[in-house]
Amino acid sequence: MTTSDVLLTADADGVRTFTLNRPQAYNSLTVELKELLLAGLTEAAADDSVRAVVLTGSGKAFCAGQDLKEHVGLLQAGDPAPLHTVREHYNPIVKTIVGMPKPVIAAVNGPAAGAGAAFAYASDLRIAATSANFLMAFANVGLGPDSGASWTLQRLIGLGRAAELMLLARTVDSAEALTLGLVGEVVSDEELAARAQKVAAKLAAGPTVAYAKIKNVLSVAAESSLETALAAEDEAQTALGATADHTEAVEAFVGKRKPNFQGK
Repeated sequence: MTTSDVLLTADADGVRTFTLNRPQAYNSLTVELKELLLAGLTEAAADDSVRAVVLTGSGKAFCAGQDLKEHVGLLQAGDPAPLHTVREHYNPIVKTIVGMPKPVIAAVNGPAAGAGAAFAYASDLRIAATSANFLMAFANVGLGPDSGASWTLQRLIGLGRAAELMLLARTVDSAEALTLGLVGEVVSDEELAARAQKVAAKLAAGPTVAYAKIKNVLSVAAESSLETALAAEDEAQTALGATADHTEAVEAFVGKRKPNFQGK
C-alpha cells in the first residue's frame, strides 16, 4: 500500500483502490486532496496493470464535498483559488472518472455530499453501505451544482428527481437511493469493502478493452441521435472484433472452458 496523509492507495488483483483519508473532517476535499486524487486517477487511467478502480472513504463518511473551512478561509484572505477550484480540480477529476478506460466502482461507505456525491454519480457502479446517504447541498450555501452532477444525476434518476434533490437539498438514504436507481446495491457496513473488492476483481479479470468501448458507446448514445449511436456501436464492434480478448472468448466458448482475458 502506498500512503499519503490524505489519500491511501492500494493494489490487489488488478484493482486499484483510492481511499479518501480525512476521517476527522468526513473526507472533505482540500486542495491537497483534490490534487492527489486527480494525479492518482490520471495515473491509474494510464497504467495497464490497473484494470478496475474503487473509490471509497475512511471512517464514517464517503466524502462530505468541499472543505468549507478551507474555502471560507481562502475567501476571507482574498485568495482567488476557491473560485478556480471547479475548473482546476473538480472538472478534471470528473472527466477522468467518466473517461477512465476501465470500470470505476464507488464504494459509498457513509454520507456523500456535494462534490463527494458527484464523484459517486460519475462512477460506473455504485455500491452503498446501509449507513450511506446522498445530499446535493449546493443550494444550502447559495451555489449551483458542480463536479458534473447536473449531467450525471439526471442520467441516473431522471430530470424531475434530480431537480427535486438539488432544489430541496434533501438527503436520500441508502434504501431510497436503491429504489431511485441511484445505487445498484446496498450491503451492510461490514460487508461493503469486501463486496466492492469482489465486484472490482471480477471486472478486472474481464475483457477490460471491451469495457472501455462499452463506456464510450454509452456516453455517445446518451447525448446523440440513433444514427450517431449506431455508428459508434459499429466502430466499437469492428475494433473489438480484432482484439485478442474476443478471439480468446470465442475459442473458450468452442472449447467449453473459461476465457482468460488479458485486456488486449
